[in-house]
Amino acid sequence: MSRFWKIALIVVAVLVVGGVAFRLLHKPGAEPRAGNHHGQSAQNGGPPGANGQDNAPVPVTVEPTVKQNVPVYLTAIGTVTALNTVTVNPQIGGQQLVKINFNEGQPVKKGEVIAEIDPRTYQAAYDQAVAKQKQDEASLATAISTLDRNQKLVANGYVAALNIDTYRNNVAQLKATVIADEAAVRSAKVQLDFTKIISPIDGVAGIRQVDPGNVVSTTTNIVTLTQIQPIYILFNLPEQNLEAVRDSFQNGANKLEVIALDRADAHPLDTTGALQVVDNQIDTSTGTFKLRAVFNNPNSTLWPGQFVNVRLRVRTVQGGLVIPAQAVQRGPDGDFVYKLQPDQTVAMQSVHVAGEVGDSHVMISSGLVDGDQVVTEGQFRLKPGSKVKALKPGEVPPVQVASDGKKDKQGGKRRGNAG
Repeated sequence: MSRFWKIALIVVAVLVVGGVAFRLLHKPGAEPRAGNHHGQSAQNGGPPGANGQDNAPVPVTVEPTVKQNVPVYLTAIGTVTALNTVTVNPQIGGQQLVKINFNEGQPVKKGEVIAEIDPRTYQAAYDQAVAKQKQDEASLATAISTLDRNQKLVANGYVAALNIDTYRNNVAQLKATVIADEAAVRSAKVQLDFTKIISPIDGVAGIRQVDPGNVVSTTTNIVTLTQIQPIYILFNLPEQNLEAVRDSFQNGANKLEVIALDRADAHPLDTTGALQVVDNQIDTSTGTFKLRAVFNNPNSTLWPGQFVNVRLRVRTVQGGLVIPAQAVQRGPDGDFVYKLQPDQTVAMQSVHVAGEVGDSHVMISSGLVDGDQVVTEGQFRLKPGSKVKALKPGEVPPVQVASDGKKDKQGGKRRGNAG
């Protein structure tokens, strides 16, 4: 192809593209109508259209502030700790373990026999001690009888006074021997009783550390028992809470309620807790102080070593102002709410949140009074002075109808989402 034809094709292509662009830009009906222009201007913040649709009040949900007694809680992460933990070791050694009487992981009662050691050697020692005691008691009886007979004869000169002293000393010696025999019997009985290993507490048995048939010593660990009813929870609070806790606790004079919740704060595990001890020092490395609460743990929902969330109620505010938590917005100058005015407009009102009330409400310490109406849904469409249509919780705004008699689907959809 020659150079001339290449230039001709380029010129034709440019002319075609220019013609298409001209027709698109000057298509009939492309000019916006006056009504549409005003509607677009109103949507962009310009003057409202003739039909007044964009000046309609914004539907929002409002709720009043209410007064109620509000418990004030301090929260922390706590560790469940057994009330008592006992490692069971034999008191005697050198003999065979003949029986295990507990099931691992199951409760045991105080005084139950949880294991037995071969008792034959200790039974024999006990029997010997008893026999020796009886032998010495018989000798003592003979010595007492001899002393009594000779005391009658000494007055007639048949027995020398020196012999009477010997008889009397023999009786005293045998009495001491009998007392020593009684002690030996008790000692042998203690050793014999040690062949039955007794649970010292009510608790739950762990995994056994020895099997029947093994020879045990006094250092052999049979099993570890943990007492879980009642049970402790240890937790720490920042040192700035110390004064409030001590004032409310008053060295145990007041019973402060403690609630244990699961790690997700979804539901309480045990509500029977009470603060028992406030530690006597602050940990300088963490700036916290330790507390201990005791729980009845009736259903064994708390388990040693478990991590839980703890709520300590330090006081109750009488007549606190409460609003839904979603009403509070975060602004550059702090928290605020949209408060409904008598002329059905809204104003930004700064508030101070004093604390949470349950999972869905907060307590306000300043900025509102009892009965004020605050917006809880639809805030993203508001600004100070906006005209609103106040709806109750759960109420649906009416569908708006355009001037041509058709439903304003777009506006209805927006209001449905806001409300």
